[in-house]
Amino acid sequence: MKELLSYMAKNLVDNPEAVTVTEIKDDEGTILELRVAEGDMGKVIGRQGRIAKEIRTIVKTVAQRSGEKVTVEIVD
Repeated sequence: MKELLSYMAKNLVDNPEAVTVTEIKDDEGTILELRVAEGDMGKVIGRQGRIAKEIRTIVKTVAQRSGEKVTVEIVD
């Protein structure tokens, strides 16, 4: 899941070198924290959060197919 999120984010932003994904595992599943350059934050979130919502939907759907529970958080 980490690689999928990283791939999607790097293709959306102007500065792909600044994209980092941190994986945190807990009792309820996995949390993926996405960090991008400050100027690229709007490109990852999108208008009214549409792009962020779709990113979360894609990752969640792929994770469910493999029996995992994954949450995506976009961190400043």
